[in-house]
Amino acid sequence: MLQSAGGRKRGSPASSTEEVKKEGQKERKKEAEALGDKAPPKQIPRTIENTRETDVTTVDQEDEEVTFDITHDEYEAYFSKTYEPKILITSSDNPHTKTIHFIRELTKIFPKSECQWRKRSSVKKMIQSAKEKDYTDVVVVNEDRRVPNGILVSHLPDGPTAYFKISNVKLTKDMKYKNIIKEFTSHRPEVILNNFQTRLGQAVSRMLASLFHYDPQFKGRRAVTFHNQRDYIFFRHHRYEFKSDKKAALRELGPRFTLRLKWLQKGTFDTIEGDYEWIIAGKRHEMETSRRRFFL
Repeated sequence: MLQSAGGRKRGSPASSTEEVKKEGQKERKKEAEALGDKAPPKQIPRTIENTRETDVTTVDQEDEEVTFDITHDEYEAYFSKTYEPKILITSSDNPHTKTIHFIRELTKIFPKSECQWRKRSSVKKMIQSAKEKDYTDVVVVNEDRRVPNGILVSHLPDGPTAYFKISNVKLTKDMKYKNIIKEFTSHRPEVILNNFQTRLGQAVSRMLASLFHYDPQFKGRRAVTFHNQRDYIFFRHHRYEFKSDKKAALRELGPRFTLRLKWLQKGTFDTIEGDYEWIIAGKRHEMETSRRRFFL
């Protein structure tokens, strides 16, 4: 029996089912067109996102208590534009090639950021030194088996501090377009934060936003996106390309990676006596009692 390009046999039950499904769709479309305005509303497919369980900490932007908390958190000074972010980026001891390249690309992503190697200095000492040199945030990239696997973000001088698992790292040199690193400019990027809906999600989104300058330079046509989907935070870095007066496209510059929050701590880094606002206790699946429950 002949096979199709996908390897499926023609006339197989699977292909027959697909044909029946398509025919049914065509019939329903014809019926809707015939009924016109009297046609029943189109059904919305059920997804994990739109059937998400209601979280008691979901943020209502019109709630006075929420507004008060937001305007009196650790990032209030940043959003009031009283200082410009100054980021210190470092790594675990003896980083390997991919981690080194990744950190160098991060310094091109974050405006006014600098790289400084650990040289066996502890994270606490690095943070104390950063405070004395007027840095506003410290970012530490950890690695395992020669690839980045974690990222620590500590807001100075008084926290909070968050640790994320990092995965699916793809460097700029591995992107679709060659020599795209040359398209990096020093213009401050626009920051886009999507789908952070709970109190915890708001705290994380404000932490990520504060790593960038609050006044983007649109002339550079750069945009960075943190998109939260099912508690996975997808990072993308694009540049706008105008094809004509009416059409625009996005060109991905890289790097790209995925973050997943492991813990959020009050104050600066302290794994012994630190006060955790949120932490994964034990295995994540023990906290995830439902596939439709999300924390961010």
